[in-house]
Amino acid sequence: MIRNKTYNRKKILVIFAVVTLVLSLLAGRLVYLMVFCSEYYGKKAEDLHERERDIKAARGKIIDATGTVLATNRTVCTISVIHSQVKEPEKVIEVLTKELGLEEETVRKRVEKVSSIERVKSNVDKETGDKIRDYRLEGVKVDEDYKRYYPFDTLASKVLGFTGGDNQGIIGLEVIYEDYLKGTNGKILTLTDARGVEIENAGERRQEPVDGNNLHISLDYNIQMYCEQAAKKVLQAKSADSVSVIVMNPQNGEIMAMVNVPEFDLNDPFTLITEPEKESQESLETAGKQKDNSQDLLNQMWRNQCINDTYEPGSVFKIITAASSFEEGVVSLTDNFFCPGYKVVEDRRIHCHKRTGHGAEDFTQGIMNSCNPVFIELGMRLGTDNFYKYFKQFGLLERTGIDLPGEAMTIMHNKKNVGPVELATVSFGQSFQITPIQLATTVSSLINGGNRITPHFGVSVKDDQGELVETLEYPMRQGIVSSETSKTLRNVLEKVVSEGSGKNAKIEGFSIGGKTATSQTLPRSANKYISSFLGFAPAENPQVLALTIINNPQGIYYGGTIAAPVVKEIFSNILPYLGIEKQQLPENQKDSGEEEAVTE
Repeated sequence: MIRNKTYNRKKILVIFAVVTLVLSLLAGRLVYLMVFCSEYYGKKAEDLHERERDIKAARGKIIDATGTVLATNRTVCTISVIHSQVKEPEKVIEVLTKELGLEEETVRKRVEKVSSIERVKSNVDKETGDKIRDYRLEGVKVDEDYKRYYPFDTLASKVLGFTGGDNQGIIGLEVIYEDYLKGTNGKILTLTDARGVEIENAGERRQEPVDGNNLHISLDYNIQMYCEQAAKKVLQAKSADSVSVIVMNPQNGEIMAMVNVPEFDLNDPFTLITEPEKESQESLETAGKQKDNSQDLLNQMWRNQCINDTYEPGSVFKIITAASSFEEGVVSLTDNFFCPGYKVVEDRRIHCHKRTGHGAEDFTQGIMNSCNPVFIELGMRLGTDNFYKYFKQFGLLERTGIDLPGEAMTIMHNKKNVGPVELATVSFGQSFQITPIQLATTVSSLINGGNRITPHFGVSVKDDQGELVETLEYPMRQGIVSSETSKTLRNVLEKVVSEGSGKNAKIEGFSIGGKTATSQTLPRSANKYISSFLGFAPAENPQVLALTIINNPQGIYYGGTIAAPVVKEIFSNILPYLGIEKQQLPENQKDSGEEEAVTE
């Protein structure tokens, strides 16, 4: 009996101890939550009674070298409904259907959806937004927003790029400089009761947005317009697939214009360009295959051929072969050559564009005539190891680092697979591919005294008050060729224009250097060609370089005949505009030079 009482007493004490411990833990937890976590849970409680709406930040402008705004913003509205606050749902549905031009079923789903806030439509023009606001419909919110706007529609579309529905950059400079341009959104915070209804007279808290900074670029609206006009003219005249133009300062890499016609409408970037159908069966078959692949067609339309696509450069590449040969000391201006119209390499006869041959010529005449056998000989003198050494030294085996997305790499033979025939064809610009921007950058670096530049558009970032935020800088590598080699190149390339195959780019009173090219695309059996011309001025101290590429021209396709006049037209407009004055030049004593035919 006594033992049972003792046992029960112990049992009661254990239960009491357990209860006391549990209560102590609960009390401790309560103190912890009330004292140490009060701020956290207070914030959580407050959040449950706050409704949040964004205030969009204005995206920074893109401004050209003349101060012209190329990308800016328009005020638009976002229309939303708060289900718990809608008093007259049928009237709200009727008004929004009418004013927004939406299907009634679509509006009804959004108005009747039980959610804290439901977006009905964004990017609504301000006039419509103001009209909806005037109805004073309970539960309907009209918030002002920004939509990207491009004042010149198609101008430099593949350079500037565009933004998506959230105002975020998608392609071009818009995406590369996103962090500078985007800004930081603000917020509107309103108090609600337990049912989600806004509390009257509670006011609202605002976190003000921080607008994006402005991007100032080297592209010049006027030069871009001159180039687009010239490109469109030859596109139509030659029924070409496309025409690309790059104009840049060869001294520092600033790009003044980059054209890829046909361009697309930046204010309507998801509408495909409609082009007149070509009557070839091949085009019809291609169109049929692509009919249901609209995204691929859009991606193709948005491509910037100057940086995203590679091509066989043809005879313009002879500038690089010549530079390598001068630098290695395997050729001089007075070296003599003989061109019978071809050169036999191993068991293959590789033709010159002039099938009857140029006969006896020195090196200067060889580059003026764009003679393939001369450059095949230079390739043989250099050898594969030296050729690849200079490829690397000149920067051809790496990307240029341009401030645009999607730059392609040079497509070159693996050195161990280069035999005599491959070396011969590479020496005059065939059997490998580079981008137009790589070619323009490399030649710029060879004629500017030997400094490898980085091509770019971005110059500086400023706030909306014009205060400098950041000066954008780009690497430059000095001494890729000697100043003597650079000077020699400028002199011989001036003769190409004044006396040789580039004479159709000659402008009275200006010293212009340059090189023509005509290459054939793959497969060779398709008989499609690329005509191009690279020119620079003044020849003795280059301040501007232009490269024009015409893809698949119909009829006459020689670079000296159809591409050189495009650069002549561009230079005729922009040289005076840039303040490059005419010079008193001696009359040419020689006005020869064959029109360059296709290289093989």
